[in-house]
Amino acid sequence: MKLDQLNTLSELYKTNDPNYIHQELKKLGINLSSVYQELEMSSHFVDTHMDISYGTTPVHLHSHSFFELMYCCSNSGVQYLIGTDRYRLQYGDIIIVPPGVGHRPIFPKELAEPYKRIVLWVSPEFADHLRHIMRDDALEQAKAPHLIRTQGTPWEFLGTFFEKGLEEAQNRHLAWQAALCGSTMQLIAHMSRATLENGSQFLKTEKKELLDEIVAYIERHLGDHITLTDTAERFFVSESTISQTFQKKMHVSFYHYVTQRRLIAAKSMILEDMRLEELCEQVGFTDYSAFYRAFKKQYGISPREYRSLMLENT
Repeated sequence: MKLDQLNTLSELYKTNDPNYIHQELKKLGINLSSVYQELEMSSHFVDTHMDISYGTTPVHLHSHSFFELMYCCSNSGVQYLIGTDRYRLQYGDIIIVPPGVGHRPIFPKELAEPYKRIVLWVSPEFADHLRHIMRDDALEQAKAPHLIRTQGTPWEFLGTFFEKGLEEAQNRHLAWQAALCGSTMQLIAHMSRATLENGSQFLKTEKKELLDEIVAYIERHLGDHITLTDTAERFFVSESTISQTFQKKMHVSFYHYVTQRRLIAAKSMILEDMRLEELCEQVGFTDYSAFYRAFKKQYGISPREYRSLMLENT
């Protein structure tokens, strides 16, 4: 799904009516549970849009083939999971998600206000150009998930670059794409400075809970045989406790989360030109047919089709 289709979805979400959203998405042939899994960049360089969530529809664990930078525009009470780290967001926070890293928001039972953010997508190719232009690795810090808290620091002005880029994309005046690329270059240059100076405050992860420990355990054992029974015994809790924790926090079952995480790892490995039969075993699938079915169900295309699509886009 490209950005133009996502903008259509954004209009749907403004209705705040889950039943209406489901009906309209069905007409478009879009699976609500995999909307964020299927996103593609429209540009070869930079895309941007405003995204608003009301907590009425789940956003499942997903990853992208590009850098995703998000500027939080509200104090909604949302937490954010990036890899195995969980953060509580506030207005002015900048989230940086590198390609191939699993991430998702975790909504509270009731949002204090709509979860509003400006989203910026940067292609790996454009990031490579920036490295040459800046003569340093401006996005090197983003190899690991990275979050910056700007509120109350000298870096509060970073939000203006997100806003300028969004305004260019919305107005589409002459040479707007060049202006968007320019504001993105300035943003990344200043973010690179912020990561090296004491004026910035990096978000601390939330206090570790059972969910965090299990997520980290799954991450370390993706290629192993993971079962709910073994996991419960390892953490000295009941199977129902784990099941309820994932349903309450992640809105998916324990096994569904494990599958999601394995598929995200597989997506990155597919681009490394590994044999698919070998790859699927490394991320924990018993055989290729099981991997094929799970991949096709989650992403709507086969692993080979996904590889061809990514190579074509590159």
